[in-house]
Amino acid sequence: MSGAPASLAGQWIVPVIVIDEASRARDLAEALVAGGIGCGEFTLRTPAALAALKAAAGVPGFVAGVGTVVSPGQLAAAVGAGARFAVTPGFDDEVVTAAQAQGLDIVPGIATPTELGRALRAGIDHVKVFPAGVLGGTAYLDALAGPFPGARFLPSGGVSQGNAGEYLAHPSVFAVSGGWVVPRDAIAAGDFARIEGLARAAVLAAGGVVAGGAAAAGGSAVPSASASAASAGSAVPAAGGVVRA
Repeated sequence: MSGAPASLAGQWIVPVIVIDEASRARDLAEALVAGGIGCGEFTLRTPAALAALKAAAGVPGFVAGVGTVVSPGQLAAAVGAGARFAVTPGFDDEVVTAAQAQGLDIVPGIATPTELGRALRAGIDHVKVFPAGVLGGTAYLDALAGPFPGARFLPSGGVSQGNAGEYLAHPSVFAVSGGWVVPRDAIAAGDFARIEGLARAAVLAAGGVVAGGAAAAGGSAVPSASASAASAGSAVPAAGGVVRA
């Protein structure tokens, strides 16, 4: 099994961002970093998404990615805006091939064993499972992990503050993604204190779960969020965070 995509190494909460005003992006990214989360997936669901991604990409300690990518053209535009990783809602061979050709980290979406098999044949063993909640949650991940023990999952769709820890405790999960940390209304209102608080709460709540899993597996001490950010050249205030590859 390969490690997590390089741009997401040390990240285990990937906020799914829907943003309506690009002018809010820098403050949003800074709030996430202050709360201990060093990345974000700017979904191509609004006209402001690419400009927002570009603005956030300039924030120290923050890894800006693009989500809801459904065509190679969208992927190229996102790369031009500074995206360092891409996430897709489903498995699209053309998008995956385009990302690999450009050296861009990609986490394609899968919902079935057939799609997972296609991803593995394409050389990708870290995939998004979407919509995870509808598909059956961790029980579905168990079912996938049986015949595909080398796959690692990013559950998305139905992940929340209440169940993120359960997902992160699953041995085949490398990170979780969701929008609960970055409510669209909070972004629109410029309520970045709320977003920082949500990020900090998510990191604190999930940190113990991941750390406990590492200890149970006989692993070494897991570095804090500040340590992982420092390895990327920028410091993020520690919020009890730990990392998982």
